[in-house]
Amino acid sequence: MTDRAPQPVDRQLPTEESRDLLALVREIAQREIRPRAAEEEDSGRFPREVFTLLSEAGLLGLPYDGSFGGGEQPYEVYLQVLEELAAARLTVGLGVSVHSLACHGLAGYGSKEQQSAHLPAMLGGGLLGAYCLSEPAAGSDAASLTTKAVRDGDGWVITGTKAWITHGGVADFYTVLARTGAPGPKGITAFLVPGDAEGLTAAVPEKKMGMKGSPTAQLHFDGVRVPDSRRIGEEGQGFTIALAALDAGRLGIAACAVGVAQAALDEAVTYALDRKQFGHPIADFQGLRFMLADMATKIEAGRALYLAAARLRDAGKPFSRQAAMAKLFCTDAAMAVTTDAVQILGGYGYTADFPVERLMREAKVLQIVEGTNQIQRMVIARHLAGPETR
Repeated sequence: MTDRAPQPVDRQLPTEESRDLLALVREIAQREIRPRAAEEEDSGRFPREVFTLLSEAGLLGLPYDGSFGGGEQPYEVYLQVLEELAAARLTVGLGVSVHSLACHGLAGYGSKEQQSAHLPAMLGGGLLGAYCLSEPAAGSDAASLTTKAVRDGDGWVITGTKAWITHGGVADFYTVLARTGAPGPKGITAFLVPGDAEGLTAAVPEKKMGMKGSPTAQLHFDGVRVPDSRRIGEEGQGFTIALAALDAGRLGIAACAVGVAQAALDEAVTYALDRKQFGHPIADFQGLRFMLADMATKIEAGRALYLAAARLRDAGKPFSRQAAMAKLFCTDAAMAVTTDAVQILGGYGYTADFPVERLMREAKVLQIVEGTNQIQRMVIARHLAGPETR
């Protein structure tokens, strides 16, 4: 493997502070994350110490209010931080995105008392969060979830099973969506559940084709009691909270996808310049040069799409359609770019000696999480043509 370092992405950032922030993130990624990524992914090791470092550096609460320990950065800056982290190791980039998703409900819908009590530790106190919406029988159809929260005196008792939970079993807190009323989206409420709550257990993590260092597990709620002070928003408001979080989370996945694709392109370009066949670097051959050009174009287009959506969000304008478009395009592009990177490296690309095979395996999950790309197409079509009439 070559030791040639990839060139930093030429980013258009709004302030000098944000440029310094991205420089810090690149330094942390190069020093603390990238060198151990392949070995730790292969062994399935979760890098909790990296998340502690990121918390200490103020990187786990970037898009949130500074009065509660957040970084007060616009989404267009936060997402580019995610991209840099994901390029170094998707387990870390996606983990930061999931943590931000877990904080979204309380930051956006919690009372001032709740925010003061919990957000400082969540945003900058070394805690790590997870988001609990999906269930074994409620994935794309999240409104059909069956985990129940029943009133009991001045609190609630939660019973049920959540599935596909990133950081399941290692998180310090969970934002949990549970049914408190009638079937359908209006009967769902959000709760903030401590990771050490009595009756809360995690199953053995799933055995995945990629992101082996990021634990994904079912969570079992066996009569977990939480006080009403940990209910987020109003009763029955949970699905609205969940959808708002998912719009923001989809942008995080889009940024992570661009990071993975960028890492694969960097590896492919470096290899093509170093590898010689027929007396020339393979980068001299037109067929391969065109592949690299197409890969780079997909990445630039994806980056522009997610940043355009982020700027809408930062301006307080609707961005749900654009978030779905960004998630759809960027993750499909990541799958295509990483597959082409493996092809460019040939037989070496199919071995674990080079990172492109791992990047290809990781890209696949990004087409699935935070709403499959088929769901994204449904969201986009509804914005264009209205709800289905069937």
